Amino acid sequence: MKSAIEQLYRTTRAQSESLCAPLNDEDCTLQAADFVSPPKWHLAHTSWFFETFLLKPFMPGYCSPDTRYEVLFNSYYNGIGEQFPRPQRGLLSRPTMAQVLDYRRHVDSAMVSLLTTSDHPERAAIMTRTELGVEHERQHQELFFTDIKYSLAVNPLLPTYLAAPWTEQAELATTQWHSYAAGLVEIGFDGTGFCFDNELPRHKAFVGSFELANRLVSNSEYQQFVDDNGYQRPELWLSDGWSAVTTRGWQAPQYWLEQDGEALEYTLHGVQPRQADTPVCHVSGYEADAYARWAGARLPTEQEWELAAQEAQTATTHHANTSGIDSGHYHPRAARHRSGLQQLFSECWQWTQSAYGPYPGFSPSPGAIGEYNGKFMSNQWVLRGGSCVSKAEQLRPTYRNFFYPQDRWQFSGIRLARNLSE
Repeated sequence: MKSAIEQLYRTTRAQSESLCAPLNDEDCTLQAADFVSPPKWHLAHTSWFFETFLLKPFMPGYCSPDTRYEVLFNSYYNGIGEQFPRPQRGLLSRPTMAQVLDYRRHVDSAMVSLLTTSDHPERAAIMTRTELGVEHERQHQELFFTDIKYSLAVNPLLPTYLAAPWTEQAELATTQWHSYAAGLVEIGFDGTGFCFDNELPRHKAFVGSFELANRLVSNSEYQQFVDDNGYQRPELWLSDGWSAVTTRGWQAPQYWLEQDGEALEYTLHGVQPRQADTPVCHVSGYEADAYARWAGARLPTEQEWELAAQEAQTATTHHANTSGIDSGHYHPRAARHRSGLQQLFSECWQWTQSAYGPYPGFSPSPGAIGEYNGKFMSNQWVLRGGSCVSKAEQLRPTYRNFFYPQDRWQFSGIRLARNLSE
């Protein structure tokens, strides 16, 4: 009988490959910008992770099918050694897709052997690190979607990744504001099961009184910001944000299109009518901040967001993520008319105004694996929640995502907050 961790490993590895099924071999080598990676590279890198952090240290006699893979598929682990330049990953026509899949078979065979060695003296460490590897691969499944969407969108043909039934437009749910009292709260992971090291340690933080919107900002609401010349008004923007607007020529969110007077949007399901009620998506942190200022509100702090999510998770009005990788619908869905906070763990990651940094007492893991999160705690902003291409099982109130505030190829949206008088 397979152990739970072996079954989880097998299922995750198989799903990564199934996501590539709608693509051809040419698609699998696409890299339209230096911040995205080709699908083939994601498949190889996640195998490299298991090979590097499990098979090489814990399986005596293990041999890689090609020692050069250590450099080719090392993402950013300086403690491991040299890395092939990230902007040039799309140039790796070799190894071929077939050879990468063979590499995965090789790693999978060795990993199953390692996981079924019940008397291994380092079994506890193997189980813990395998779980991290699975969670790492799930993150790359999400990156697969964000990256291939960006790369396909560069093609004037605007290819469809996967055909899917399209959601009909619905009446926009009314915005409701949920109030939270000021006080000392506990933030960070404190439960059973897996968490990333940047969710620790749990600690106390003071939160002032505030309000949080029950749903995400919609396309129609963001259109009002555009129509009010939001992209031409420097007083709405942070200094670096205004610089990004002027140098990059932003006039609307990523993937918004106009054709013969019709408002359209490029999606993984092809070009579709832009729906007024669905959340605005693929906006940068700077755009989210400018919109919030224009709307007479602000972005929440990550502590405020987590407090609200913790309360919602235990309330009967909380609704689980019904989208995500397993749904087959890879575009945000509209909020509905119902009580409670909506779209917390689905549809779009939500920008916060919080800089990504260590919690008090944070300590990264020793060795190269400690580079997983800690080395990126500089110049980035925290996003919370999850998106329509997230793995639902990963999402929890304490999960901390992080990107540079100019990034907008991710499925990132806006939830508003407001101050309350004490």
